[in-house]
Parts: sequence; C-alpha cells; structure tokens
Amino acid sequence: MPNSRIQRYLRHGTLTQLRVLDAIARHGSFTRAGEELHMAQPTVSVHMKKLTETIGVPLVQPVGKKVQLTAVGEEVRATCIRIFEAFSDLHESIADLHGLRSGRLRIGTTTAGECLMPQLLAAFVRKHPAIEVSVHVSSRQALVERLDDNADDLYLFANPPTDDSLAVHPVLPNPLVAIGPASHPLAHEKSVAFERFAHEPLLMRERGSGTRLAVERLFAEHHLRPHTKMELGSNETIREAIVAGLGVSLVYRYALGFDLDPRRIAILAVEGIPSDSHWHLIHPANRQLSFIAQTFLAFARREAQRIFEERVSAYDGSTREPAPADFGPLRGSKARV
Repeated sequence: MPNSRIQRYLRHGTLTQLRVLDAIARHGSFTRAGEELHMAQPTVSVHMKKLTETIGVPLVQPVGKKVQLTAVGEEVRATCIRIFEAFSDLHESIADLHGLRSGRLRIGTTTAGECLMPQLLAAFVRKHPAIEVSVHVSSRQALVERLDDNADDLYLFANPPTDDSLAVHPVLPNPLVAIGPASHPLAHEKSVAFERFAHEPLLMRERGSGTRLAVERLFAEHHLRPHTKMELGSNETIREAIVAGLGVSLVYRYALGFDLDPRRIAILAVEGIPSDSHWHLIHPANRQLSFIAQTFLAFARREAQRIFEERVSAYDGSTREPAPADFGPLRGSKARV
C-alpha cells in the first residue's frame, strides 16, 4: 500500500505532468515544450495547472519573455530527474533480464534478402554487441517450411505467404527493377514501354521464388508472357548472366546489393513496374516474440529506411537507380494479422 503522504501525486497522470515541467524548464517556454512533446500549447498549460494544484504552490513564473521555475518548481524538477533516472535504471535492469546483454536472435531469409539482412543486423549488433545472431538463408519454399516449424524468431520475405495466422510487418520499400547489360540499347533510353521490354530475352529466378512470383504477376497484369531464356537459382548468378549479355531481368533492387558497377549493369527505365512493394518481417501471430526479437523488429521498422538511404547515397547514381525518396515513407503502415 503506498504511503498516504504520496497519494495525491498518484491521481492525475503525474509522470506526464513532470515531463511537461522538465521540458518547460529546459526551453523556458510552454510553446517550445509542447513542440518537443508533440502537444498543443493549451494541453501543456492544462498539465501544468494540474501539477500546480497537486503540489499546492506555483511552480513557474514569467521572467521577461521566458518562463522560469520557482524555488519549489526547481525542487520538483530535481525530484522529477531522479524519478526519470530510476525508470531508466529499471529499463536497464529489464533489458538485462530479457537478454539484450545476452541471448540469441535467429533470422530466416530468402536468398533475395541475403544482401539486405547483413546490413540491418550489423547496425543492430553495434547497438547490442552481446547478442548472438544467426541467419538462415534458403529458398522461399524452404523458408515457409521453417516458418511452419517455428525454427526462427523472425522471417524476411519480399512476398510473404498470404495466411491470416501470420503477423506481417513492412520494414523497407522493395521496388522491383529491370536490369540489363550497360551496353544494351535500352540502357540509354529515358523511358521504355513495358511491352517493348517484354520482347527481350528474360533471365528468371527459379519457380517458387518470391521474385519469380512477383515477375509472373507483373506480366499477367500487362496481359503478356515473358520470353524466358534461362532460369537461374540466385540473384548473383543473374547478375553475372546479365554482364555476360545473356538477356535482361526483373529483380528486387536490394537483392542486387549495393556495388552495382554502372560500366557493367544498368537499371533500365521501364514503365509500368510498381514501386510500392516492401520487405516484410513476419512471425506467427499467436507466437509471443522474445524480447530480443521484439527489439530487433522495432529497430528494423524504425531504422531500416535510414540505413539503406545512407548506403545507397554512397553509391554512384549514374546507374539510373530510382532515388530512395521515390519509394515513399513507411508512415502509417500497420502489421497485417
């Protein structure tokens, strides 16, 4: 049972009010405190009014064009800082208990994601170096089987299975792009009709792969059939076949890696290719994720686009690659459960 002397501090959302007081103290302004906390200025005023009523004496006073804390306000803020530090210590203790300083994260990915996932994991492990990470790379069908067996914590798919029992989290725009040899006649055109591109000999991923499913769906939407010249089992093999002049291909941009040589491979400006697809991290909806997996999922959704925009910006833009901003932000995306 809480001490009766602190009962009055537990009635009106005091923690939020203390956040407001701390922000006002740092900025000297109700308006700027509201901007930091994403609150309207009247809301800041209401919180301060309630906190003042709880304490029983004024906590702020105007001084010129700014607002300063009264002597009592300074005492309240000092207590506020100690409270926040206590919560920070609690967070660190919980993090230790849940494994952020030890433990294991298991990720499964299709072969299309083998260039993508190391970038994400490298950034994550730099923040949490004690976590042991394992990545299983396999075909889409094999990965679906691992998903059914709950073999990993999270799974990276470009085309996730359509199953209502899965939680599906978009993490990064994943545009499909047309590529060809840098010497190809289409490489020098600013706009290529899809119908014209469709006449080219096409290098395809193997049947059942996520990339193959997306390409077949795209041709069906255009009411065309691909002129498949060769089926290949990896994106690296497709890259080498492109360089050898065996044909053109449609692949996911980030499946190509980040070291495309514009002297060898060109991204073709083909019209009618959707750019709104995403990479997804998925897991069974009824499975409780470990704290490590939850932390990585939140990290990936929050940081993936920034990480890859920075990585792509370091790449030579002469390859006709669409700017990352063209893919659109992930604001408002929700998990499909």
